[in-house]
Amino acid sequence: MQRRQFLSAAAATSLAGAADSAKPNILWVTCEDMSPHLGCFGDPYAKSPRIDSLAANALRYRNAWSCAPVCAPARTTIISGMYPPSTGSEHMRSNTRLPAGMKMFPQFLREAGYYCTNNVKEDYNLEKPEGTWDESSNKAHWRNRRADQPFFAVFNFTITHESQIRTRPHQLRHDPARVRIPAYHPDTPEVRHDWAQSYDNIETMDGQVGGVLDQLAKDGLADSTIVFFYSDHGSGMPRSKRWPFNSGLHVPMIVHIPEKFRQLRPRRYRPGGETDRLVSFVDLAPTVLSLAGIRPADYHQGHAFLGPHAAPEQPYIHGFRGRMDERYDMVRSVRDKRYVYVRHYLPDRIYGQHVAYMFETPTTAKWHELHQQGKLNAEQDRFWRQKPAEELFDLQSDRDEVKNLADSPAHTKIVARMRKAQEDLARRIKDVGFLPENEIHERSKGSTPYEFGHDTSKYPVDRVMRMAGLASARREEDLAAVIEGFSDSDSAVRYWSALGIRIRGAKAVERARAELTRALQDTSPSVRIIAAEALAKHGMQADLDAALPLLVEYANQSKHGPYLSMLALNALDYLDERAKSTEGAIAALPKQDRRVDQRIRANPGNLIAKTLADLGKR
Repeated sequence: MQRRQFLSAAAATSLAGAADSAKPNILWVTCEDMSPHLGCFGDPYAKSPRIDSLAANALRYRNAWSCAPVCAPARTTIISGMYPPSTGSEHMRSNTRLPAGMKMFPQFLREAGYYCTNNVKEDYNLEKPEGTWDESSNKAHWRNRRADQPFFAVFNFTITHESQIRTRPHQLRHDPARVRIPAYHPDTPEVRHDWAQSYDNIETMDGQVGGVLDQLAKDGLADSTIVFFYSDHGSGMPRSKRWPFNSGLHVPMIVHIPEKFRQLRPRRYRPGGETDRLVSFVDLAPTVLSLAGIRPADYHQGHAFLGPHAAPEQPYIHGFRGRMDERYDMVRSVRDKRYVYVRHYLPDRIYGQHVAYMFETPTTAKWHELHQQGKLNAEQDRFWRQKPAEELFDLQSDRDEVKNLADSPAHTKIVARMRKAQEDLARRIKDVGFLPENEIHERSKGSTPYEFGHDTSKYPVDRVMRMAGLASARREEDLAAVIEGFSDSDSAVRYWSALGIRIRGAKAVERARAELTRALQDTSPSVRIIAAEALAKHGMQADLDAALPLLVEYANQSKHGPYLSMLALNALDYLDERAKSTEGAIAALPKQDRRVDQRIRANPGNLIAKTLADLGKR
């Protein structure tokens, strides 16, 4: 019996080898929340022998970026081959759709005969079309395919996730005294422990990666399988995760292409080598299709960097930040091989907005406590303050991205060049992230965000972007043009006009009081909410009296849905003591609504709890 089983397995391996001669198997081994903190990327603190061994026979990508600094939109980028701001899926655990006829990339592979498995995380912000995977579960494995099938398989390890950094009790294996603390973090025992524990988790993950590679070798498939290793975004530590700086987007990427498929290697490929080519997650779908001999779809927005359909290297890679759980923000970033440019479209919101999940990490809580006590230096304290409209960082001299060069006369041309790159991409992909989240869904009824975004009669992207730029720049000389936007026929332009007043503060509110008051009756609820916040925060008592009932009304998610509820609850939270009279009304709001997608169901409740806790202290 054992002899017959062995012969059966050997025959299956032989058949697999015959099939592989035509098409490579492709294996993605991935982890979560990890920057290039590996020995093979030059980190002396890391213990990663199995991944280092893989890299010794593979090509390392020194300049690989996740397009998003948090899991769901990052994975959405990968599976679609499109920037989430173009498909309305940039916000953390939102849910939108692709147009009919557009596919997630495993569908193309399956149609070409591949057996496609995902073990196990999906977490997409796009509805998954039927037939995306042959199997997506914790049982998914290439071993479940037919003997004559090539495979595409994903194995994802979660031990490096943010949540595992704060698991206690934990006996450290890495010496916390030896860890490097980035310039933006305070040097405290809590911070050192969290950083050391993250490296412990990397060491554990390294062994898990080795286990998958051992299975590949045991099955006789190592010589016929292209292997990728990467993380879904940068470190899970605060100011890395959720932030589209290099610290939040830079990931390790390693690709091994066996000799059997040397024709698929890039020109300068050599085992143990490295490349400085700029690549990002939007490139992964077209790249894996190219390796399988499939031409990427016309709607793919990335560029294949391997295989017969490889495209020329692009001069920039791009990142973004939208709503993070319960907190709204809008950030776009661009990187070349030296500089990172960051555009903050909501600069009056601090970097370190209170996200309940982020504050579970001991580093976050201690960092915020020291800020409140006034015990941080300028570089450490910046995270708890409002943002500039633009930032520019030189990675050659400032690896921690703490020295903003945006206002440096010596860097004026660089800022202009990278600003243009950011705006050019937004116009090319029709970035619908310039809309309030509620309007992304309202405008796409009967269609999709991608489709209405490409219809200028439904989404005048140039006008909207112009007003967003004026609103966020905070220049006093632009105030008249910002106010003029209240008369625009498109609600998104009016929304940015209201934001431009809120961003500028009390003097702008005084000058635009009439326009803001009229905006309380706007046809767009999002415009009404932002106008109410500006009046309540920076206006007179009569303005506050008019604005507060509107904000409390829209904070009710059972009446108005989660997006307007979160927008209004954020406004109430930022009013501080000016919202004190609404304390009882806020306490009476529904904390959850079962009709709401369970992935975001807790967000309004988190905002209510935070607002009430703050009001109770006043």
